Amino acid sequence: MALCRPARTLPIAAAAISVVLFAPAASAGGSHDSAALFTPGTPGVGDPYFPLEGNGGYDVQHYGLDLAYAPATDRLDGTVVITAHATQNLSRFDLDLQNLKASSVTVNGRRASFAQSGQELQVTPRSGLRKGGVFIATVRYGGVPKTIVGSPIVFGSPYGFLHTPDGAFVGAEPNAASTWYPSNDHPSDKAPFTIRITVPEGLGAISNGVLLSERTKGGKTTFVWDQRQPMATYLATVDIGKWQVKQSTTPGGVPNYVAVDPGLLESQPDALDFFTDTTAQATDLWSSLYGKYPFDTAGAIADDARYEGQPLGFSLETQSKPVYSAVRDTTTIAHEMAHQWFGDSVTPAQWKDIWLNESFATWSHYYWNERQGGASVHDQVRSVYNARPFPDAANRPYWSVVVADPQRDTMFNDRVYSGGAMVLQFLREKIGDEAFFELLRTWHADHEYGNVTTEQFTALAKKISRQDLDPFFQTWLYTPGKHPLP
Repeated sequence: MALCRPARTLPIAAAAISVVLFAPAASAGGSHDSAALFTPGTPGVGDPYFPLEGNGGYDVQHYGLDLAYAPATDRLDGTVVITAHATQNLSRFDLDLQNLKASSVTVNGRRASFAQSGQELQVTPRSGLRKGGVFIATVRYGGVPKTIVGSPIVFGSPYGFLHTPDGAFVGAEPNAASTWYPSNDHPSDKAPFTIRITVPEGLGAISNGVLLSERTKGGKTTFVWDQRQPMATYLATVDIGKWQVKQSTTPGGVPNYVAVDPGLLESQPDALDFFTDTTAQATDLWSSLYGKYPFDTAGAIADDARYEGQPLGFSLETQSKPVYSAVRDTTTIAHEMAHQWFGDSVTPAQWKDIWLNESFATWSHYYWNERQGGASVHDQVRSVYNARPFPDAANRPYWSVVVADPQRDTMFNDRVYSGGAMVLQFLREKIGDEAFFELLRTWHADHEYGNVTTEQFTALAKKISRQDLDPFFQTWLYTPGKHPLP
């Protein structure tokens, strides 16, 4: 995720791929064994920042979303087919669903009883689900998705499902996926997605992955998108409206799909080419530095996205195609594309490790700036260091935020961005360029499509550098305060 920066700035060739829309279960867990103990899954995965996000007792294998959106009424109706693996003998399990109302639930084709309480959709199948079995839960639901407002978490900006004059803009980090579809809404449970979206004829619907089909019938158009690599729930997006689309391939051979709101082209006629060219350049640069691009397509979705007439304050690294709420500068695009490696492909196991997303993307955009002829990364991090007083007379939190555990309401504080980028640059200077870039490439290669912790990163850094880095990490990752420059 990135804060707004001064505006300047749009991605992909959709591959023709034949897949089953909703992946079938390999086996169905459902026969109740009276000798076995079946218990409810927990209503949360134990993340201290978001105790009710995610759910225990199962691991999602695939999401199939079939959605219909009516911009005239802001109503969203959907059917979600979740293929999951039971990790315990389940008598009941929860899904996360905020504000929208479920109308029916089936498990393995049989009607299940359900209840909604807060953000929890509690599902009780007719018989217990055996540990190790695969089951299919189908939820039909609908309503008007509510934008999250007034929260200090995301820079104070509205986020989640935002209704635009011609459609919708979705940026769900960290906890807003459940405002538009039922899910196991925590980054520790990643899964492939297939997303079918039906909208009024004349509008487009852009989502993650590659476009499988587009069909118009009876005044409505249905788009089917497939994200076959695992994706965290907060990285899923649907962006609905009128678009100018450009499909191309980066010089390095990565398909690149860019969609821009025509309204943005009125003030910046070159925005489509700008996003296309910058995304391609960033994708190929990071591929050369961090390893092969991890997804089937790169791209961008640039919308004139506002809330009650006010521009949104963020862009977001939605998987394969970041979303931009306006025309942004090249640094922002480079930041969001670096997230495709750090955050999207390699994803924190808990939200306290968000620096593994934001610090890495920020260090990357510093490196981008240097490559574009700006100041060196060395000088950029020291400029930030010198510009941040301690203590701050305005009482703005920065040095009091702990990089590796910033706390929920300050998890997107700039200390996690620029402060964590300092940690990476100081680490680079301590272990040398050869070891540092080997560390970043190995980090991604070892954990591609998986979940990670800070402890895993520091252990790998010590292994590759062959240095005792414990005092360094204790100071710069775990200890608040403005420490002397190393």
